[in-house]
Amino acid sequence: MVQLENTKCSFLFCLGVCILICSAIYLKAKIPNTPLPSTDLSSQTTPVPQSCDILPPATPGFKWQQKDCKKISYETKPDANCTLLQSDLHFIMEPLSKEEEDFPLAFIITIHKELETFVRLLRAIYAPQNAYCIHIDAKALEEYKTSVRNLAGCFPNVFVVSITEKVTYAGFSRLQADINCMKDLVKSPTNWKRVINLCGQDFPIQTNLELVRYMQGSEWKDRNMTPGIKQPLTMKYRTKFQYEEVKGTHVAPKGKGQKKGPPPHNLTIYFGTAYYSLTRPFVEFVLNDKVAKDLLEWSKDTFSPDEHYWVTLNHMKETPGSYVEGEWEGNVRAIKWRDQEGTVHQGCKGQYIRDICVYGIGDLPWLIESESMFANKFETSSFPEALDCLELWHRHKVLQHATVPIQPSWRLTTEVEVINSTLISKPEE
Repeated sequence: MVQLENTKCSFLFCLGVCILICSAIYLKAKIPNTPLPSTDLSSQTTPVPQSCDILPPATPGFKWQQKDCKKISYETKPDANCTLLQSDLHFIMEPLSKEEEDFPLAFIITIHKELETFVRLLRAIYAPQNAYCIHIDAKALEEYKTSVRNLAGCFPNVFVVSITEKVTYAGFSRLQADINCMKDLVKSPTNWKRVINLCGQDFPIQTNLELVRYMQGSEWKDRNMTPGIKQPLTMKYRTKFQYEEVKGTHVAPKGKGQKKGPPPHNLTIYFGTAYYSLTRPFVEFVLNDKVAKDLLEWSKDTFSPDEHYWVTLNHMKETPGSYVEGEWEGNVRAIKWRDQEGTVHQGCKGQYIRDICVYGIGDLPWLIESESMFANKFETSSFPEALDCLELWHRHKVLQHATVPIQPSWRLTTEVEVINSTLISKPEE
């Protein structure tokens, strides 16, 4: 009997040992002997361009890194998780100050290519209290249109214009695109105060708060910003003869130099920039007043009518927010024109296209010193570091102005500590 008990105990002991051995073998196979994830941030971030001198210095012992460590897909799917998309693309999803919340803006953005550049522009100017009308050129690729519409669907205050145009450079279609957006914006639930027009190759220099303060300042409060002068003799050809858009590609004289009749209502024609900052009452005047409508109709066969339409109306005394004595005042755009080299600026560090500088990274100090609202123009395919650097500088300034707690996803840069060539994240405040 005792012998049987001893045998039973030996069996149970051996069984226990076997279970322990088998468990060890199983766990070893289940959990491979791999190291823990490294704290080296070189695989999670990318270096800021070395020549990006406009960023403020990093903390001693640290360096700036860009947060986007991998190529983000800007192609938005129809079933995208919008909350995740907003976070992944670093959109700021709450007003950064009461001052901005109380003065919502409207933006008209006309685009036709370079989806990534458009998304980065929208990200830079986006605020939930504002309204955004996107005009996509009717000639744009269907895949491009679909991606923009899908992206707009993730933001309640961003929409694609209801009527699109085949936009032609210097054609009436460019002016009509803005008018179409204005018609939609006045129906928007957002009670915006002013509207600013942009194209896909623009990028902001001022923050949203700076825009609000600039347009609320004594010079521009309740006044439209349409830089321009009385039409000089060198520009008379634009409205003296008739023009037409040819197959949506270019504008050409109509017939054999057919002359136009005089402008309606004995208006004096002005010449200026196509860019503006307009009060809401002015926009409502444009859409409803007979003089404004007649001038629009008369402008249909002129050359580059957006460069005379807004500024002409803004020099009428009866126009809301008019600036009858105004000339080139208003920092609407920083543009380096070739014929201004040596006077306004000291040359283009990128390259000239149609006598306008496509900015290189060396142009950024001049842009910042200009204190303009926006800069034109950028091309990521030609000079990607220029936009990369300006974007990082701009977001850093935006967050410095914030009066609310900053969410980690809003940052485009992070400071990392350099220890033996290893980058270690600095805790975010």
